[in-house]
Amino acid sequence: MTGLDYPLYPIFAFLGFVVALIPLPWHLQAWNSGTCYYMIWAALSCLNQFINSIVWHNNAINWAPIWCDISIRIMLGASVGIPAASLCINRRLYNIAKTHAVALTDEGKRRAVLIDTLICVLFPMAVVALQYVVQGHRFDIYEDIGCYPFIYNTLPAFFLWDSWPIIIGLVSSVYCGLSLKAFYLRRAQFTHFMKSNKSLSASRYFRLMALATTEIVCTIPLASFMIWINSAAEPVEPWISWENVHYDFSRVMQYPSALWTTNYLLVVAIQLTRWIVVVCAFIFFAFFGFAAEARKNYSIAFWWVARIFGIYPPKPQQHINLTRLNCAPRGPAIHPSAGLLPVYVVKELKPTSSSPLYWEHSQSKKNAIV
Repeated sequence: MTGLDYPLYPIFAFLGFVVALIPLPWHLQAWNSGTCYYMIWAALSCLNQFINSIVWHNNAINWAPIWCDISIRIMLGASVGIPAASLCINRRLYNIAKTHAVALTDEGKRRAVLIDTLICVLFPMAVVALQYVVQGHRFDIYEDIGCYPFIYNTLPAFFLWDSWPIIIGLVSSVYCGLSLKAFYLRRAQFTHFMKSNKSLSASRYFRLMALATTEIVCTIPLASFMIWINSAAEPVEPWISWENVHYDFSRVMQYPSALWTTNYLLVVAIQLTRWIVVVCAFIFFAFFGFAAEARKNYSIAFWWVARIFGIYPPKPQQHINLTRLNCAPRGPAIHPSAGLLPVYVVKELKPTSSSPLYWEHSQSKKNAIV
């Protein structure tokens, strides 16, 4: 079992880090803070797991204790931050389904970003701080896995830590159901809102709805399964006192793979914990990495790189209706500041007796005489 998923896991973890951040620029432009926090949490988790899988491959030595203190908090924060980001997405979709103007003004945009920040950043930080109550010692190190948090398996751990993903998933489910109901009842108003909203198309709305629904379907069962498997892998201990839980708190437990892989339930729990963040990153990319705005940005990035090697995109052709202008062009002349679009210079139009310009020309002459 030692190194069984090496180098497969580091490769997928790094790819998850990259693909999760690809759609970030155009979601930032659209002020979609919920999806941005989803991408940031997923990418940060993948990068964290990638580093751990490289540094602690074939060893369980405490190389970087400060890094492990940071690493376990990234893991703990992401386990709440990703479902919280999904909650923000569902909340925004519900407001849109009610045809409320979602963050159309600058003040509304700032308010929406502030609320999403409180839910996706401040709330996970508060949960991580509460986790210290049931943290038995500083951290564990598993060979081929890296840093891993230790939660003392007691009844308070269920309320302070294990239950949060389920609670967030249930709240998201309520928002999702209300969104579907509001969308069904107000289809005409929703269509009108989509036409007037430049930052959110109908296609992106339904992709967000699919992402949020997928997150809900996965979060609640997985969180419930993790509670069961943690209880089965390690028996629930009675809460005696704060001093008992935090006795010799600074110690670091180090487990070689030959030891920890003998516990099948522990193996399932650890592998599921680190693979799920990679799956979240690829699920997001599957929904948004091939959309129209994504292909447009891929094209821009491709030609930006191609210009470095002297390759330029073909110049678009511009067609002018010569019959309507009643004139012939002198020839295409490209203005230096006009980029790739040709600017056509036409002859001066002389007014005729049958054209509107003739009346204006006559009136100007009369005014001059007067």
